[in-house]
Amino acid sequence: MTVIQERPVGPVAVVAPDPVVRWLAVVALALGGFGIGTTEFVSMGLLPDIATSFGVSEPNAGHIISAYALGVVVGAPAIAALTARMARRKLLLGLIAVFTLGNLASMVAPSYDTLILARFAAGLPHGAFFGVAGLAAAHLMGPQNRAKAVAHVMSGLTIATVLGVPMASWLGQSLGWRAAFGLVVGIGLVTLTALWCWLPKHLQTMQSTSPLAELSALRRPQVWLAILVGMIGFGGMFAVYTYIATTMTDVAGLPRPLIPLALMVFGLGMFCGNLIGGRLADRSVIRALYMSLGALAGALTLFVAAAHNPWTALLVLFAIGTSGSAVGPALQTRLMDVGHGAQTLAAALNHSALNIGNASGAWVGGLVIAAGLGYTAPAAAGAVLAVAGMAVLTVSAFLQRRSRG
Repeated sequence: MTVIQERPVGPVAVVAPDPVVRWLAVVALALGGFGIGTTEFVSMGLLPDIATSFGVSEPNAGHIISAYALGVVVGAPAIAALTARMARRKLLLGLIAVFTLGNLASMVAPSYDTLILARFAAGLPHGAFFGVAGLAAAHLMGPQNRAKAVAHVMSGLTIATVLGVPMASWLGQSLGWRAAFGLVVGIGLVTLTALWCWLPKHLQTMQSTSPLAELSALRRPQVWLAILVGMIGFGGMFAVYTYIATTMTDVAGLPRPLIPLALMVFGLGMFCGNLIGGRLADRSVIRALYMSLGALAGALTLFVAAAHNPWTALLVLFAIGTSGSAVGPALQTRLMDVGHGAQTLAAALNHSALNIGNASGAWVGGLVIAAGLGYTAPAAAGAVLAVAGMAVLTVSAFLQRRSRG
C-alpha cells in the first residue's frame, strides 16, 4: 500500500494571537455540534411517543428521521454554495439561528405533517454548519492542527451521543417528547450567545468565494471519490448501530433496561475515535482513513462472534464506535484538501456523505435481517462496506499519485 503525504490546502494561515480566544471559539463551535448531535439522534428513542401523540404508526413516525436526514443532504451543498460570499462569522450565527428555529417549530408542531416539515428545516443547516465550523477552527488553530481542530468541533456531536441524547430522551419520556426538542432549543440559544461573544471578529479575513467557485468542487473526481468513501465505508458502522437494541437483547442477552448503557459505551467509543482520528489525520490524511476503515472492518467482523456474550459485545461495540468515528475528521480534512478553492462546499458535503452512509448502512442491515440471516449479519455486511470504502480510497490514492507523475 502506497501512502501519499498530503500538504494542507486553503486559507488557514491566520491564527488568533491569544490561545484563550482560540479555545473559547472552538468550544462555542463544539457546543453547536452538541446541539446538532442531540437533535439528530434523540428522535429515535422517542418515536413511540411521537407516533401515539399524532395517531400514526411507529414506521410512519420514523419518517421524521428521514426528513431530517434529507434536510442535511439537501442543505449542505445548497447553503454552502448560496452563502459563498457571506462573512463566515455571520454565516455561523445564521446557521445556528435557523437550527434553533427549526427545533422550536418541531417543539410546537400542531400536526404530523408540520413536524415533518420542521424536522426537514432543522436538518438544513447541519452539514453547512459542520463544514464552515471545521474550516473556521482550522483557520484559528493553524495548518499544523487543522484535522485536530475539525475533530474538536465534531467532538460536540460525539459528546451528544453520551450525554445530550440520554438527557433529552429522559426529559422526553418524563415530560413528553416536545420537552426534548425544548432542551435542544435551549442549547441552540446558548450556542448563539457563545458564538456571538467568543467567535473572533477576524474570521472576516477568511477567504470567501462565489457560488460558481464553490460548485466547481462538484467537477473534481477526487471530491466524488472522497464522498463515496464516506457513503460506503461509514455505512458499515450504522449497519450495526441501527439494530443494536435488538442485537444486544436477543443475541447478547443484555437486559433491556441496560440498553442505554450499550448506547453510552458506543458513544464513548465515538468520542475517543473522533479525537484519535483528528490526531492521525494531522500526520497523514490518507493513512488515517486506511487505518480507521481497516479497524472498523476488523471490529465489525469480530462483532459477529462477540455479539453472543454481553461483555464481549460491549467491548467490541466500543471498538466499532471508536474506529467508525475516526473516519469523520480524516474524511472532512480530505475533502478540504481536494476541494481546493471550494473548501466550504467540499467540507459540508462530508456530512451529506455520512448521512447517506447512515441511511445506506441501515438499509443494508435491514436487508440481511429480512433475508433470515439473523442480527449478527449486519455486522458482517458492515465489514464488507468498510472494505469497499477502502477500495474506493485506494482508487483515489492511485489517481492522486498518477496525477503527480
